[in-house]
Amino acid sequence: MTIVIVAVLSAVIAGIDQLIKYYVYANLYPDGRVSVIDNLFSLVYSENRGAAFGIFQNGTVFFSVVTVLLIGVFVYLLVSGKFKGRLFTSSMILIIGGGIGNLIDRIFRGFVIDYLSVSFFPPICNFADYCITIGAFLFMLCILLTTEKKSEEKTGEETNDSE
Repeated sequence: MTIVIVAVLSAVIAGIDQLIKYYVYANLYPDGRVSVIDNLFSLVYSENRGAAFGIFQNGTVFFSVVTVLLIGVFVYLLVSGKFKGRLFTSSMILIIGGGIGNLIDRIFRGFVIDYLSVSFFPPICNFADYCITIGAFLFMLCILLTTEKKSEEKTGEETNDSE
């Protein structure tokens, strides 16, 4: 049942991302900018042909393949049951949904549409990028908490064995 929930919510995230990108493309292409909060936050049309923050330009095929492989790894982790809980599930929804959102762009456009610009963070990003980033943070937190829990259980077992 968890895999179905992850699939549906990941599709919703990818859909939201694509709707926003459609709006940005329809209203800001090719050089549009709309200030949402003066000197802080703007919507800006930008084509990213690389990876995060515009690094490794013109790697569309490479990044598409890597994205598909990583989504496969995350689906495997879901199905394998190695991790459980809401934190892990939430991280997978965000990572997979964001990954699919950007993958759609790479496959059908040859680049990713970015549009979120904040004055204190120079790279222009998109909704999918933020989903992936937050999801990766939650996944790392999940790993840390799982490792800590296993460590505590192991320490508890050693204490019981020595009694």
